[in-house]
Amino acid sequence: MLNLPPSIIRVVSAFSPLFSRRVFRSVEVLLIGAILTPGRRTIASALRIMGLQHPRQFQNYHRVLNRAQWSSRKAAQVLLELLVRWFAPDGPIVMGIDETLERRQGANIAAKGIYRDAARSSKTFFVKASGLRWLCRMLLAPIPWAGRVWALPCLTVLAPSERYATERGKRHKKLTDWARQMVLQVRRWLPNRPLVLVADRSYAVLVLLARCARRTPSVAVVTRFLCWLLGLSVRSISVQELHFLFS
Repeated sequence: MLNLPPSIIRVVSAFSPLFSRRVFRSVEVLLIGAILTPGRRTIASALRIMGLQHPRQFQNYHRVLNRAQWSSRKAAQVLLELLVRWFAPDGPIVMGIDETLERRQGANIAAKGIYRDAARSSKTFFVKASGLRWLCRMLLAPIPWAGRVWALPCLTVLAPSERYATERGKRHKKLTDWARQMVLQVRRWLPNRPLVLVADRSYAVLVLLARCARRTPSVAVVTRFLCWLLGLSVRSISVQELHFLFS
């Protein structure tokens, strides 16, 4: 049993109904180890920082991710409810959505593809990178002790390339399709709270905007295209201004 402060125990125990008692003991170790680990958060590094470099049942920690039965979607719901309770207890819930590239190589990584590296590319210089493309939904909330707005990830989905879907005979889903499903999922989780979605111009798609507008209650979407129509600058909009616009 880990010797943790009561405040940490209350947070971690919120996820316990998602796992069996045996699996949850390993989840606690991996979760605390991932929080404390600097650099790459692998299972080995998480165990090392927890003082478990040579456990007898090392494979049990790997089985949490590759064999244990638990729902990552339900875990995302629990995480979102905790974040909303602490950082957005009232008013509109402002959320951002964007994709990120996890650079991965290896023959066993089936869903990897070749994508534009946004961190290294510019308007005149295009850089490609191999890896996994993830679409992340984040809660944008002002953090009192930081004095600024943080993007707190709460729901992430893997968005494979069109080539990956074609090779397996599946229908390719665009980023806007994934974004639409994520918006509807969060709307079902939080049916009574006003939602504001902030995204770049890649998501200024009429189909996505129409589906968000048809929801009851509707989801307000702020993109670079819409901000241009309003005469606003995306870089100058704060969370407090968004609350005023959509209150």
